Amino acid sequence: MVFVYDFSEGSKDQAGLLGGKGANLAEMTSLGLPVPNGFTITTEACIDYLKNEQHLLNELKMEIEQHILSLEKKTGKKLGDVDQPLLVSVRSGSKFSMPGMMDTILNLGLNDETVDGLAEKTGNGRFAYDCYRRLLQMFGDVVWGINKNRFEDQLSFYKNKKGYKEDTEMKEEDWRYLVSAYKGIYQETVHKPFPQEPKEQLFQSVEAVFRSWNNKRAKTYRRLHDLPDHLGTAVNIQEMVFGNAGFESGTGVAFTRNPATGEKGIFGEFLLNAQGEDVVAGIRTPQPIAALKESMPSVYEEFKQIGSNLEKHYKDMQDIEFTIENQKLYILQTRNGKRTAKAAFRVCIDLVEEGVLSKKEGLERITPSMITQLLHPVFEPAALEKAIPIAKGLPASPGAASGNIYFTAETAKAASERGEKVILVRQETSPEDIEGMVVSEGIVTSRGGMTSHAAVVARGMGVCCVAGCEALQVDEFLEQISCNGLTMKAGDVLSVDGTTGTLYQGNIPKKQGDEQLLLDKILEWAKENSHLLVFANAETPEDIQAALKLGADGIGLARTEHMFFGEERISEMRKMILAEDRKGLQEPLEKLKEYQKKDFKEIFCLMEGRSCTIRLLDPPLHEFLPKTGKEIEELAKATGRMPAQIRRKMDSLEEQNPMLGHRGCRLAVTTPEIYQMQVAAIIETALECNQNEAFTTIPEIMIPLISTAEEMEMLRKLLEETIEDIFKQTGQSLQYKIGTMIETPRACLVADKLAQTSDFFSFGTNDLTQLTYGFSRDDSAKFLGEYADKGLLKDDPFQHLDENGVGELIKIAVSNVCSISDSAKIGVCGEVGGDPKSIRFLRKLPITYVSCSPYRIPAAILTIAQEEAQETINS
Repeated sequence: MVFVYDFSEGSKDQAGLLGGKGANLAEMTSLGLPVPNGFTITTEACIDYLKNEQHLLNELKMEIEQHILSLEKKTGKKLGDVDQPLLVSVRSGSKFSMPGMMDTILNLGLNDETVDGLAEKTGNGRFAYDCYRRLLQMFGDVVWGINKNRFEDQLSFYKNKKGYKEDTEMKEEDWRYLVSAYKGIYQETVHKPFPQEPKEQLFQSVEAVFRSWNNKRAKTYRRLHDLPDHLGTAVNIQEMVFGNAGFESGTGVAFTRNPATGEKGIFGEFLLNAQGEDVVAGIRTPQPIAALKESMPSVYEEFKQIGSNLEKHYKDMQDIEFTIENQKLYILQTRNGKRTAKAAFRVCIDLVEEGVLSKKEGLERITPSMITQLLHPVFEPAALEKAIPIAKGLPASPGAASGNIYFTAETAKAASERGEKVILVRQETSPEDIEGMVVSEGIVTSRGGMTSHAAVVARGMGVCCVAGCEALQVDEFLEQISCNGLTMKAGDVLSVDGTTGTLYQGNIPKKQGDEQLLLDKILEWAKENSHLLVFANAETPEDIQAALKLGADGIGLARTEHMFFGEERISEMRKMILAEDRKGLQEPLEKLKEYQKKDFKEIFCLMEGRSCTIRLLDPPLHEFLPKTGKEIEELAKATGRMPAQIRRKMDSLEEQNPMLGHRGCRLAVTTPEIYQMQVAAIIETALECNQNEAFTTIPEIMIPLISTAEEMEMLRKLLEETIEDIFKQTGQSLQYKIGTMIETPRACLVADKLAQTSDFFSFGTNDLTQLTYGFSRDDSAKFLGEYADKGLLKDDPFQHLDENGVGELIKIAVSNVCSISDSAKIGVCGEVGGDPKSIRFLRKLPITYVSCSPYRIPAAILTIAQEEAQETINS
């Protein structure tokens, strides 16, 4: 087996073997771009190493040594040679981009002798010893786990002692001193000297990068982004080029389009006299890439052209790392750039309109999570006008967030676990902060730029971020920030506007964001060839309007129980529940009917003839009864009863397991007047709308929790008699449908029997899941996390459809229904109806629609379009 490939041997299609970075370096080499020479150790070598008791095989070592010899021939340099020292970088690179999560070592090959050779060769001792101290720090950190702050603190102490503000003020003798100090830190911690043999440095570094695949931050990142753990990382060994060789050298990161907005044009940052880690780590605040046009115009124009060529080649916005050594440009990496949701939409639309992508290819570039992020919250304009800004930094990742400030990943995580909303504040973030970043509503750094670690990771996660807020004095030791006389401590509330880069003291109310034009264009494309409809779970005017705005084809679930909780309505509902005979039911039911008619008129008018399914009352009646002593006394007074009578009635309705008790269709069996009232309200309102409005409503009435054909037959007859009476009284008629919600395993198994009296079916997967597993959906969160940790369940079945159990029951039910009626309307309206993973399973069945909450609708539409496009490609 071959474990090592030269850059001249691979291509961009081998990301699984060479990692994304290695594959792209090979691709750029084949394109003739200025890529430093090098080779890639494959992901297979990493997997073998991790399985082989973390031991490098001799065969792999021999392959690496052969490629080092080849690299020496190409460069005219030699690893460990004093006169012509070859220095290399060692970088990780997995199949999927994981920025900053694994490890990098630069300047490998320097030792006490080659550092002087480098100084003599370049005539720049300051540069040579700067490179050496960087190697000592990186090697100590990555290979031996020495806290890098020990090195940074030593540097800061020395600079303060000397009165230096910037690293660029350091002279050769300063870096010589730091090299000696860093070697002391290394010796003190590792209990042996820094290795002087370059091959020993190399092999230890390769092992360290392999091990970094399983470090805590990498595992956290993979879990966050749903990436598999078995892929491993490649290792790229590349000839060093030096951005810290003087002020005609530099390093930077740039995008071919703005990663925050999607605007076309080179967007990025660079630092003169620096190495790449200085930009990414945010240690120094860089200059905008436009400044390179002034200082090195020819280099800027060359880079601009390369960026344009790479974007056309990869058909996507590129994130490019580069180094300039004595005015010569080198490309160290390109990859599809991490971007905000807004930028993703803008870039996708522009590339399609520029003819670079087809619409189907464009849709593949959008993910369901991007849609969620596109609608990220923004501050209420009126509240924002009154808020007092305390500082302004770079708008690194858009959005708005308020929360309690914390200064370490550990305290942020602990606060989140206590239920607090968290804002993570750091001088600059590093990959070790990932667990704190994951739980944060917003991220603030006082250092770094738009391409720093904080900015890149925040954009990838859809978390708002303000970076490089230099006016903010961040004291991580005292856990406080200061700015213009204001001091805030851990736990104080800060509001972060990632769109403008502004920070505010205290909490600011937020509202849902709106990038409707971008969303409309993507949804228009997605619906062009889509066959599975997406309905909404909605009953309030606000939710219905939002659902229609977000692309809903209809309403799949209007829950009538939500209509009874207003102050006046709940009072009438309670009077109905307390009624001691049929006569006592009539007055509260008549009032409730008028409320219902008002609600249904709003719904029908908003829907303008679109499909609308209304579910009759589902929850047990005790949910509507008073909870407090005060409420009981008020109800007693309103109904002319004693509080003790109310309590006795409440006791009689109490159930040991109400979710399995007197609810759904069972209410209609014992108290048919409730469903009769609701159906009368639906039909009378629909008749009025059809007579007075310019649209035709065909109401769909859904009976919940049916388990037997006898229940369905009896209740359908009851409702049809009620409807026929209304037709006779009014002299009018209309089309209507009566169907059922399948929520029990038994209903799935006898769906063919139900199909004989049901016009349509909708699967209520929340109840179906809890009744299939025997899990209470209200209590299962207490143990499902441990089930996942121990590998007993891959997913929470209430969030992602259990394909092998609940999914199999749905398949049986659909098959049973279709055996009786191949035209029956079948939908899914539980929580999984808006889950992309579940939709991929459901769309393979002959169902008509999925239904979900309004803000999940666009993601559902996108998922359906992507799956259908993929199916077309595969066929």
